[in-house]
Amino acid sequence: MIDFSSPEFFSYAIFGVILNFIFSMAFGVYLSNNIGIEEMMLTKGAKEQPWWLTLSLAIPFAKMVITLYRVAILQFYFLNQGKSHKEFWIYLTSED
Repeated sequence: MIDFSSPEFFSYAIFGVILNFIFSMAFGVYLSNNIGIEEMMLTKGAKEQPWWLTLSLAIPFAKMVITLYRVAILQFYFLNQGKSHKEFWIYLTSED
Protein backbone atom coordinates (compact mmCIF):
# COMPACT_ATOMS: atom_id res chain seq x y z
CA MET A 1 0.00 0.00 0.00
CA ILE A 2 1.21 3.50 -0.74
CA ASP A 3 1.83 5.60 2.34
CA PHE A 4 0.96 9.11 1.22
CA SER A 5 2.24 10.63 4.44
CA SER A 6 5.76 9.21 4.12
CA PRO A 7 8.62 11.50 3.15
CA GLU A 8 9.71 9.00 0.48
CA PHE A 9 6.43 9.47 -1.40
CA PHE A 10 6.91 13.21 -1.59
CA SER A 11 10.53 12.73 -2.61
CA TYR A 12 9.47 10.50 -5.51
CA ALA A 13 6.75 12.94 -6.50
CA ILE A 14 9.13 15.90 -6.54
CA PHE A 15 11.74 13.86 -8.42
CA GLY A 16 9.07 12.87 -10.98
CA VAL A 17 8.04 16.48 -11.53
CA ILE A 18 11.66 17.59 -11.95
CA LEU A 19 12.44 14.71 -14.31
CA ASN A 20 9.29 15.48 -16.33
CA PHE A 21 10.37 19.11 -16.63
CA ILE A 22 13.86 18.13 -17.79
CA PHE A 23 12.62 15.60 -20.38
CA SER A 24 9.93 17.93 -21.72
CA MET A 25 12.30 20.88 -21.99
CA ALA A 26 15.01 18.76 -23.65
CA PHE A 27 12.52 17.40 -26.19
CA GLY A 28 11.22 20.90 -26.91
CA VAL A 29 14.74 22.26 -27.39
CA TYR A 30 15.61 19.30 -29.63
CA LEU A 31 12.57 19.91 -31.86
CA SER A 32 13.11 23.66 -32.02
CA ASN A 33 16.76 23.16 -32.98
CA ASN A 34 15.82 20.79 -35.81
CA ILE A 35 12.73 22.61 -37.06
CA GLY A 36 13.19 26.21 -36.01
CA ILE A 37 10.93 28.19 -33.71
CA GLU A 38 9.45 30.34 -36.47
CA GLU A 39 8.68 27.28 -38.59
CA MET A 40 7.09 25.56 -35.60
CA MET A 41 4.87 28.58 -34.97
CA LEU A 42 3.84 28.78 -38.64
CA THR A 43 3.04 25.06 -39.01
CA LYS A 44 1.37 24.48 -35.64
CA GLY A 45 -2.12 23.11 -36.01
CA ALA A 46 -5.14 23.67 -33.81
CA LYS A 47 -5.15 20.23 -32.18
CA GLU A 48 -6.03 20.32 -28.49
CA GLN A 49 -4.34 17.99 -26.06
CA PRO A 50 -6.49 15.13 -24.75
CA TRP A 51 -8.17 15.62 -21.36
CA TRP A 52 -6.19 12.78 -19.80
CA LEU A 53 -2.90 14.50 -20.59
CA THR A 54 -3.64 17.26 -18.10
CA LEU A 55 -4.46 14.64 -15.47
CA SER A 56 -1.08 13.01 -16.05
CA LEU A 57 0.60 16.05 -14.51
CA ALA A 58 -0.72 14.94 -11.11
CA ILE A 59 0.91 11.52 -11.42
CA PRO A 60 4.69 11.58 -11.03
CA PHE A 61 6.56 10.17 -14.02
CA ALA A 62 3.36 9.85 -16.15
CA LYS A 63 4.08 12.94 -18.27
CA MET A 64 7.69 11.83 -18.63
CA VAL A 65 6.52 8.47 -20.00
CA ILE A 66 4.25 10.30 -22.48
CA THR A 67 7.20 12.45 -23.60
CA LEU A 68 9.37 9.36 -24.05
CA TYR A 69 6.53 7.78 -26.06
CA ARG A 70 6.53 10.82 -28.35
CA VAL A 71 10.31 10.52 -28.73
CA ALA A 72 9.86 6.87 -29.74
CA ILE A 73 7.21 7.83 -32.33
CA LEU A 74 9.57 10.48 -33.71
CA GLN A 75 12.45 8.05 -33.99
CA PHE A 76 10.77 4.87 -35.19
CA TYR A 77 7.89 6.18 -37.28
CA PHE A 78 9.27 9.40 -38.69
CA LEU A 79 13.06 9.51 -38.74
CA ASN A 80 13.62 5.83 -39.53
CA GLN A 81 11.21 6.12 -42.47
CA GLY A 82 13.00 9.15 -43.90
CA LYS A 83 10.43 11.71 -42.77
CA SER A 84 11.44 15.03 -41.24
CA HIS A 85 11.11 16.60 -37.82
CA LYS A 86 8.70 19.10 -39.36
CA GLU A 87 6.38 16.30 -40.50
CA PHE A 88 6.41 14.99 -36.91
CA TRP A 89 5.52 18.43 -35.57
CA ILE A 90 2.61 18.72 -38.00
CA TYR A 91 1.44 15.22 -37.01
CA LEU A 92 1.68 16.11 -33.33
CA THR A 93 -0.21 19.41 -33.53
CA SER A 94 -2.74 18.91 -36.35
CA GLU A 95 -5.98 17.03 -36.48
CA ASP A 96 -6.56 14.58 -39.31
